[in-house]
Amino acid sequence: MDMHQLLQVTIERNASDLHMVANTFPAFRIDGALYQMATFPLLTPELMQTLILSILTNEQKENLIANKEIDFGYEMNGSRFRANVYHTRNALSASFRFIPKEIHTIDQLMLPSSMNDLGGFNNGLVLVTGPTGEGKSTTLASIINKINQTTASHIITIEDPIEYVYPHAKSIISQRELHEDTHSWNIALRSVLREDPDVVLVGEIRDYESASLVLTIAETGHLVFSTLHTTSTPETINRIIDMFPSHQQNQVKSQLAGVMRAIVAQRLLPRADMRGRVPAVELLYNTPAVSSIIREGKPFLLDNVLQTSEGEGFIYFERYLAQLHSQGYISRETAKTYSIRPKDLEKYLKT
Repeated sequence: MDMHQLLQVTIERNASDLHMVANTFPAFRIDGALYQMATFPLLTPELMQTLILSILTNEQKENLIANKEIDFGYEMNGSRFRANVYHTRNALSASFRFIPKEIHTIDQLMLPSSMNDLGGFNNGLVLVTGPTGEGKSTTLASIINKINQTTASHIITIEDPIEYVYPHAKSIISQRELHEDTHSWNIALRSVLREDPDVVLVGEIRDYESASLVLTIAETGHLVFSTLHTTSTPETINRIIDMFPSHQQNQVKSQLAGVMRAIVAQRLLPRADMRGRVPAVELLYNTPAVSSIIREGKPFLLDNVLQTSEGEGFIYFERYLAQLHSQGYISRETAKTYSIRPKDLEKYLKT
């Protein structure tokens, strides 16, 4: 058994992830569920060492020794993986996320058709949020690729690592990978304005400094896309504000109220027919009412706006869950499991 065999099985089984933990069997995540494969050899520490080191460059090996863990992108026969190698009980372990070759459209991803418009803003900030593994990168890739195919823009992506590789189309795309093309996230963000971008994709807002730089880039007339690990649109607003020290938060509220264009909160839910997963979303646009709420620091009022502004394109997560249930995509139990506002869900399920 070699590393390429395991990655090939990941592709053939259409698994989203391959997990390799020392002293266990290889495990594949398929449609959100994890399956250990005892038909493969046990991953002893010695075997793990052989398998992982076989695909690392000398520089990556040095980084792994120095930092005990490493993120990197890996390509095999035209297929790409996002990899993380780490240590468990003094032995190597690894996770590989499979990145499909084809970039699907919003409609193919079964996302609301209104999300096709998220790449149409001239400037500002669009965020796609959700826990790890909920399809944020795939959704962003779909939006970015539509811009790529329909407008003559300079798109710059800053990723850790590069996931989707975009085809040549109307736009030109500069894809930059942390540690390969730039020494640090924040250095890349500081220099991006000197690279004449129209659209900037920042893989993730990680901390106060990256949040500050993202807001600045959006303020200077560019369209910026990024992600956060939050589960609802009001929580996203709170998370960004809380990244800043208290004496800067009033300024940040004003900045955010000015540059925010839309927030998508996304989850992937198991389908009732057991045929994969289906996305559920919450979608908030920055209308004058929303801008005022952000500026005043009252995100708790956004739930009411989400519920009462469906005519303006807003999507309330619990209403969307109820619609997925009524259409037969998800079970009632799944809707209840993933709901973040259970009382509201019950109301929509009854109606």
